[in-house]
Amino acid sequence: MTKKRKRQEDFQKVKLKVGKKKPKLENATDTTFKTKAIQIPEQLKEDGVLPTQNRKLNIKDLLSQMHHYSPGVKHNALLGLKELLSQYPFVIDAHLSSIISEVAAVFTDKDSGVRGAAVHLLQFLASKIRPEQIAPFFPLVSAHLSSAMTHISEGIQEDSLKVLDVLLEAYPALLTDRSIILLKNFVELISHQQLSKRLKSRDKLSWMLSVNPNRRVTSQQWRLNVLTRLKKFLQAVVDGSSDTEDEGLQEQKDNSHSVRNPICISWKLHANNQQHIQLFESGGLRPKINSSFRLRSLTSVMDSAEKGLSSAENLKGFIEIIIPLLIECWIEASPAQSAPILGNLLESESQQLMQQVLSIIHLLWKLTKRHDETYKMELWLRMNYLVDFKHHFMRHFPYSLQDTVKHKKKDPCKSNRNCMKSSNNVDHLLLNLTLCDIMVSLASSSTLQTDSGWLDMIRKFVTDTLQDGSKLNSKQVNRLLGVTWRLMQIQQNKVATEPLIKAVYMLYQQRNLLFPVRTLLLKFFSRVYQKEDLRTQRIRSRSKVLSRWLAGLPQQLALLGLRNPELSNQLIDIIHSAASRSNKELLQSLQATAARIYDPLEGTLVLLPAEAQRRLVQLVYFLPCLPASLLACLSRCCIMGRMSSDLAATLIGILHMRSSFAGWKCQVQDNSVNDVDYFSFLFSTLIGFSREELTSLQGIRGKPHISQTQLSPIRLYLTDLDQFLHHWAVTEVICHSLSTIPSQSQCFDILQTGICKYLVGLVVIPDSTAGSVLCAINKLLDQACIISENLHRFLASCCYSLLYFLLTIDREDAEHLQKRDMLWGSCISALALLPRLLRLMLQSLQVSRICREELPIVAQLLRLLMQHGQLRNHMITNEFLVQQIIKDIMTLKSGEVQEQWLTDLHYCFNIYLASHPQTPGPINTVY
Repeated sequence: MTKKRKRQEDFQKVKLKVGKKKPKLENATDTTFKTKAIQIPEQLKEDGVLPTQNRKLNIKDLLSQMHHYSPGVKHNALLGLKELLSQYPFVIDAHLSSIISEVAAVFTDKDSGVRGAAVHLLQFLASKIRPEQIAPFFPLVSAHLSSAMTHISEGIQEDSLKVLDVLLEAYPALLTDRSIILLKNFVELISHQQLSKRLKSRDKLSWMLSVNPNRRVTSQQWRLNVLTRLKKFLQAVVDGSSDTEDEGLQEQKDNSHSVRNPICISWKLHANNQQHIQLFESGGLRPKINSSFRLRSLTSVMDSAEKGLSSAENLKGFIEIIIPLLIECWIEASPAQSAPILGNLLESESQQLMQQVLSIIHLLWKLTKRHDETYKMELWLRMNYLVDFKHHFMRHFPYSLQDTVKHKKKDPCKSNRNCMKSSNNVDHLLLNLTLCDIMVSLASSSTLQTDSGWLDMIRKFVTDTLQDGSKLNSKQVNRLLGVTWRLMQIQQNKVATEPLIKAVYMLYQQRNLLFPVRTLLLKFFSRVYQKEDLRTQRIRSRSKVLSRWLAGLPQQLALLGLRNPELSNQLIDIIHSAASRSNKELLQSLQATAARIYDPLEGTLVLLPAEAQRRLVQLVYFLPCLPASLLACLSRCCIMGRMSSDLAATLIGILHMRSSFAGWKCQVQDNSVNDVDYFSFLFSTLIGFSREELTSLQGIRGKPHISQTQLSPIRLYLTDLDQFLHHWAVTEVICHSLSTIPSQSQCFDILQTGICKYLVGLVVIPDSTAGSVLCAINKLLDQACIISENLHRFLASCCYSLLYFLLTIDREDAEHLQKRDMLWGSCISALALLPRLLRLMLQSLQVSRICREELPIVAQLLRLLMQHGQLRNHMITNEFLVQQIIKDIMTLKSGEVQEQWLTDLHYCFNIYLASHPQTPGPINTVY
């Protein structure tokens, strides 16, 4: 068989027949399959849990669209998110992590519309999310912000500043925790690194300002935008530091004589072990203990990057980078050296840039003072930057604003150089003051001779500004006073400080000063006075201007009244501080103005709140003399109820300490309180009403103000409960003061004379006055006291009128029911101490003169008197009088049905009096 034959047999073709199926190949693939339906009912249902916005998209749908490639879809998703979250704020808490991550991711989006929508959404979220909620996710936000600030695209860099504005406004503390990274980003926004030509090695790089012609704004405007945000950021760092100080009037750390808030101590609570007093070495609300040991702060265990600007090393490094750049910005904006200098006029934009430069340097200087080694830091700053600052900053000092001349009506404010502002609200005075503040911080008393040239320029500028007479705002005054204080510390002789104090006093004398400005000036003068007082303890050479200022404070306090309570409190504190140091000028002025301050109707004492009243009452102790007219005013203040009873008690105690009865071993002040005037004060306060008020009460008749009985010539005027309780509390203090006087008999005679002169003969007497008189009699009465007949009869009438009033009080009258225990106790004590008083009261009970409605009241009174243990012996002694009264009552009730009150009276008489062995006869003889 040939080869061709064999090949045909190997590949033999199969012949197919018509109508037959083609046979399956051996290597054929089976493509048959079977399907079954899969039902997922939960996915087919509409999501009713998550709320949707008007496009029927929920939070998950909107967040998923944030990854879309189309800028329009992402823009609409951001708008939808804001719409959804504004309608359903609770969605924010449920999806906070996803929302924050997605919004932060579009900070670097290529489309400006998307970035703008993201900024608006972030601003909306900042008002809804608290700092503690966003804190766990803030590192992510900060990372995206840093990425946007260092992005190659100029538009993204510009929009990153808007994001920074939102975060600085809402979360300054969280943002400043990552200060090192963000500060480097600020530097890179306006500069780039280059190899220093002075150094051959490449171990140190310097920075120089960069110019980008592709930006939409000029280079100077771009730097202004960046430096404005840098200033806000550094301000947040300063505000977030632990030792917050006043910007202009900050205390030096080595000054241990700063003003401290006093600790209020109640000696009554302390004596009862209800208040614990803890004393510290330095005192104050924030006590400082002098010790050579220091606790290690938490920042010492952190990384250098984590410490931020709280590390001296990091702060120095940032200063070394930013100060040269700021000087370059200043050089670009400052007046040209070749141009004629007429007032050193500046363009508005240039002045804004210069103001930001100085503000940043000023904030960095404040941060340097927060470190422990402040002196070393100031020395380092002086060595490195004083020469450059004098050359560039002080070259054209002072600076003023160039304004476009317009032919309009002259405005007196605009003509004043201190009031001049541009359309961008640039304050050139604040620019000059900030520069002064920076420069004076580099000087000290040891460098006075070297720095005298530029220090004289600053001193002249400060003095002229203070004496200019222009209206300054609080920020300007704060910076101005800070510079003035620093100048006074650098040169502490009187020749240099007196003109500065005089200039500040001229500003203080301006009318209609704003409250913050007045407050700053008061703080400044108070601080200068305390400093001078410490320095002149051995050599008394006070400033005449300061003495004049102190002497005018009491008059200002009297004129101020209630118009500004906060300012009044500050005046009171300063007056109290100077009075405690026995300042002669202030005490004389306070003595002359005391009658106006303590006027009971319109005086400062009765107009101000309780805390200010307490301080004014304490000032009474320092008054050189307390005349009768002033004591009369103080008495009216005590009894009118316009200050609390506790404060009235404090005032009475102070006057007692100033009197000759205080028990001092040595005489503190000669004739400070006359004895006659002191007793007049105590008696007037005890009575509780003036002579004019008692006279006006005599014409009042009938209920509900008068309680009247036919058996007593005295009618009671019913006082209000608040007035009664206040008067009663004051009465207890007066009685205590009277009881401490050594000669009790003489004191009682004085009281008896006053009662007989001013009260005996009156028809209407207030219930609180009657009770107070009885209380004082009980306190002072002893065996040596001799009571006149007129006083006996007056007290007897008072007792019956009070007892009748107490027995006729309606049970529904809750106001007068609270007086019962106090008045009842004073009456019973007086009747127990004075047997004749009880006899006179029983003799006055002539029941034949009263109406039958009053008979049950008399019977109830007799029954209560017989039942009282303290009066039982006296009632037995007066048994005949009681028996006669009961007989008269029976005579009036003869022929009528015996009532229950009469039966009770018979029973009490039989039990307490008739059954006694000394009883002269049986009770049956009465009936």
